[in-house]
Amino acid sequence: MTFDLAAGRQGTSMAPSPSPSPGTRTTLASVDIVVLVVYFLLVLAVGLWSMWRTKRNTVDGYFLAGKNMTWWPVGASLFASNIGSGHFIGLAGSGAAAGIAAIAYEWNGMLMVLLLGWLFLPIYIASGVTTMPEYLQRRFGGKRTQLFIAVLSLFIYIFTKISVDIYAGALFIQLALQWNIYLAIVLLLSVTALYTVAGGLAAVIYTDAVQTAIMLAGALTLMGFSFAEIGGWNALIEGYADAIPSIHVPNSTCGIPRDDAFHIFRDPVNSDLPWPGVIIGMSVPSMWYWCSDQVIVQRSLSAKTLTHAKGGSLLAAYLKFLPFFAIMLPGMISRILYTDDVACADPDQCQQICGNPVGCSDTAYARLVMELLPAGLRGLMMAVMIAALMSSLTSIFNSASTIFTMDVWRSFRSHASEWELMIVGRMFVLVLLVASILWIPVVQASQGGQLFIYIQSISSYLQPPVSIIFLMGCFWKRTNEKGAFWGLVIGLLVGCIRMILDFIYPAPLCYEEDDRPAVLKYVHYLYFSVLLSVITLVVVVVVSLTTEEPKPEQISRLTWFTRFDPVEPKQQVFTVEGGSKTFEMITGQTDESGATGREQETSNGNACHDRKDSSPSVSSSVQSQSRLMSALYWLCGMERRKEGENSPVPPPPPEQTICSLEEKPRLQLVVNVNLIICLTAISFIIGYWA
Repeated sequence: MTFDLAAGRQGTSMAPSPSPSPGTRTTLASVDIVVLVVYFLLVLAVGLWSMWRTKRNTVDGYFLAGKNMTWWPVGASLFASNIGSGHFIGLAGSGAAAGIAAIAYEWNGMLMVLLLGWLFLPIYIASGVTTMPEYLQRRFGGKRTQLFIAVLSLFIYIFTKISVDIYAGALFIQLALQWNIYLAIVLLLSVTALYTVAGGLAAVIYTDAVQTAIMLAGALTLMGFSFAEIGGWNALIEGYADAIPSIHVPNSTCGIPRDDAFHIFRDPVNSDLPWPGVIIGMSVPSMWYWCSDQVIVQRSLSAKTLTHAKGGSLLAAYLKFLPFFAIMLPGMISRILYTDDVACADPDQCQQICGNPVGCSDTAYARLVMELLPAGLRGLMMAVMIAALMSSLTSIFNSASTIFTMDVWRSFRSHASEWELMIVGRMFVLVLLVASILWIPVVQASQGGQLFIYIQSISSYLQPPVSIIFLMGCFWKRTNEKGAFWGLVIGLLVGCIRMILDFIYPAPLCYEEDDRPAVLKYVHYLYFSVLLSVITLVVVVVVSLTTEEPKPEQISRLTWFTRFDPVEPKQQVFTVEGGSKTFEMITGQTDESGATGREQETSNGNACHDRKDSSPSVSSSVQSQSRLMSALYWLCGMERRKEGENSPVPPPPPEQTICSLEEKPRLQLVVNVNLIICLTAISFIIGYWA
């Protein structure tokens, strides 16, 4: 894909946009390259610091950052994990194409992240789980629902989240550096995978905190330049309505700004985002993402206490006020400044400008960066885009490796040692890296019209059944395994049928006749999300009521109403080759698998105390080990048992209770007051723009 980088033309120009010319391209200056180098050095320094600071040779240490994170890095990581390069490209593009309606997804997410902190997290913490599929296995029993969700999550991560972020990041990389796309992506993914593999979740969270600061600084700077260039808020309101491309299809709406561009609640029948669908249909898939997706929940589970987890949710919610001002409004300004390019309506012209006949609105943010900012600040914004890309990818890499290791690998290797789990988790990150690179040609060929809306429409077909399963499992004790499984299967089957039909019958261009099947033509994807949720809910309720009730151990400390159930002590026997040794160990849950020995001792879902040092100590490597191997083991945070050492070391007494839901009254009051303030602000901003 190529970009027309000639000087910005006003929408009043009557001449068609000329084809791109290499001689007119704006590229990064030397000072921009210096800024990029400083950025990479800063990220690597933070990654190395986090590796020194945290313990990475246990399951909790690697996958949950030792469960010792405070509220501010948790909140920053929640925000950075969500705001990827796809947001900068897609959200600004949607603003340029259709106004502010798509920001409703961000504001809905603010409500859902608070729902996570106050309703879902207490259940997850009380259950003592590491992954969301693991929670389903403990709540419903059996393996099929757990494996179903695990495989589905990996599929979504690899082919939707990673591909979209790479696609969006590629727009900036090609535009600014003129690099070969494969070289650029391989380099970025390699650096990203390096500190993800080496540092685990702790490195990801601390680097996310740095990335958040960089993203906000760069985005707010560009916002200031954009409003200064356009002439202020009133100029935006007036100019957007007049930003009509000089070449557009007569007697059609092609390229014409919407009359309801500055409203998020639109006509329930004929609009692009009907308001009933925004309220209900948008909330269900959003609940999956914010309340049961491993990428998000894993960050909250790494908090040292429930209060810190709530504080992280609050910080993320406050930060999500900013994308409207820092991303979407600049995208709308870009349409005013570069109307013929960003808002092109003729397919041939769009193909000439950006290589996509559907439209070029997704180039809105990139145009602002390269045309509006001076040297030095362009490098800062390039760092912002790379930060957004890397923060999203590291989050996905770490969470996907957690799911694969703890839910898929351990299902087939039930007696896997702590050492084996650490190796598998790191190797799977490399598998994801290769899969991401191989998927680049497909990403390049994908449609780009409104990337953000495209992402949300696909989410509306796959995520509602999963949301309903978690919602019912957490808040209805009668839900059983058969109801959850068949609700999930039937819901996903219906959703996949609609998704396949969408690919077979793409939406027509604005001047073409809509001859799609009625289910596509008349049922908006947000309305379909509501329908899909109802179908799944009915199946879950009917099947659960007509089959056996769940066992007591499938309910205790696993639902909202049983989260305060007492923790029963239990004795375990630890065995190794060449001998055995018995010790008592208090666990927070009755083990359902019947496993003993090393599996029990390293199984994250079964221990309710702080497991940072609960596994048998693996001592430092033998003296004959080479220095190269020593450095490699340190980089990965791994240690080897001495040769001939077979006797296990009993775990030390637990340091703190991670399954506890106790909160200090004063801190609890602080977060609850902030919850009320945040909800009030959300209600005001939604009501103002409704």
